[in-house]
This record gives sequence, C-alpha cells and structure tokens, in this order.
Amino acid sequence: MNYARILIGGLLCGLVLNIGEFVLNGVLLANQMKDFFAKCGLTEPAPSGLTILVVLTFVMGIFIVYVYAAIRPRYGPGPKTAVCAGLLAWFCVYFYNSGVALALGILPVNVFMIAVAWGVAEYILAALAGAWLYKEA
Repeated sequence: MNYARILIGGLLCGLVLNIGEFVLNGVLLANQMKDFFAKCGLTEPAPSGLTILVVLTFVMGIFIVYVYAAIRPRYGPGPKTAVCAGLLAWFCVYFYNSGVALALGILPVNVFMIAVAWGVAEYILAALAGAWLYKEA
C-alpha cells in the first residue's frame, strides 16, 4: 500500500466530509441541532470541541482511503471499490449511531431520514474523491 497516497487521498476525503458536515449540521439542520443539544442537556460545542470534530473527520477520511487501499486487491481499483469503502464507514458512523439515537428518542424520524440520506451521499462522494488520488506504490 502507498501510505503517502493514503494520507493525501484521506485528507481530500476528510475535506469533503468536513464540508458536508458543516452544510448538514451548520446550515440545513442548524435549528434541529440546537433542539438536539437542548434535549440532551448539552451546550453547543466550543471552538475547541469543533476543532476536535474537524480533526476526527480528517482521520475518518484517512481511514476510508486506507480501507479502499486494503480492499482494492480483492475488489479491483475504481469507483465500485471506493463506494464500498465509503458505505462501510457510513454504516458504522451514520446509520448505526443515528439509529441508536432514533431508538432512544433523541433524534426525530425526519432528522434521522435527512441525516442518513445526506450521510450516504457525503460518504460516497468523499470516498470517490479520496480514492481518485490513491495510486499503488
């Protein structure tokens, strides 16, 4: 595996994810996020918390491209493999966690549907972007 390209592709993937998360949570669902924090008895994240979230999202991007590089020998290079890597991460991050929040009554059904649909598109696009930059060593 080409670890330098995993890092470069992962950073692009993470950038796409961070932009998507900002648009989803900071614009489209801004009011619902405020309600969510209030319902959970939380304050909105401080700048230091947001910094941690941005860094973790870049790490997720690197992880997605790492998974792409790891499964590429079996599935072959290209978009299909990138989509598989993106869907794996989406399931673990979005679908499962949003489903738990929905089941606990923390997340309303309409927000769940928006987040899960947005997330699948976001993770697929991010994985495609990261995989586009990945080349074998």
